[in-house]
Amino acid sequence: MEYKEFSAKTVEDAITAACQEFLVVSAKLDYEVVEEGSSGFLGIGSKPAVIRARVKEESEMEEKPVSAKPVETKSVSAKPVEAKAETGKPVQEKAEGKKLATKSLKTEGPLEDEAKKFLNSVFAAMNMVVTVDVNYDEAEKNMDIELSGEEMGVLIGKRGQTLDSLQYLVSLVVNKGEEDYIRVKVDTENYRQRRKETLENLAKNISYKVKRTKRPVSLEPMNPYERRIIHSALQNDKYVTTHSEGEEPFRRVVVSLKK
Repeated sequence: MEYKEFSAKTVEDAITAACQEFLVVSAKLDYEVVEEGSSGFLGIGSKPAVIRARVKEESEMEEKPVSAKPVETKSVSAKPVEAKAETGKPVQEKAEGKKLATKSLKTEGPLEDEAKKFLNSVFAAMNMVVTVDVNYDEAEKNMDIELSGEEMGVLIGKRGQTLDSLQYLVSLVVNKGEEDYIRVKVDTENYRQRRKETLENLAKNISYKVKRTKRPVSLEPMNPYERRIIHSALQNDKYVTTHSEGEEPFRRVVVSLKK
């Protein structure tokens, strides 16, 4: 595969963009840094980071195998132990004098299995032990994935970028071949809720600043989910309005006075 060029605010962001483009994890990415990028002085003369990247060939990945620790997964299903009598009808077994329940518990479906299988392979390549708990609501088409373990800060990344990338990739996996879109949320250590509260507080502070200075304020680039939080937090404000400007991944929210 030929190299493709990616640019972003930082090298890490450019690598994330390449992973999203090729639908692979960073361990399977072969890249070289063309330009480190710089923030300039007070934003003047800033330059984006540039990398050239491609997906590693199978032979290249086989040459350097990654030794991975086993990945723990939580079992969310169980089947009652049954024994068949001579008549062919199931009968309950007894364990230490206690009857085992005959009511079947909910078992994981193929979509949950696909999500777990994909994430397990990612964490194995990262040499991380992560517990993956998947809860899929088929009626609402919502899949909530909770990750737990040590060093979860690595999976969150700067402003949640790594967690967002995992969520994006899992969404591609579970929605492949599906007629109805399945909304996927990947979270760890309640990061999504904590980030939501932080953005809502930021929106209120920016609103106050705009009212005081009577000048519009442009926020830092955010993903669509975080931009929606800002818009929602200020939608009922009588004095300010919000809109988005720019192209992804540098699209940002601008807060200004209502005319």
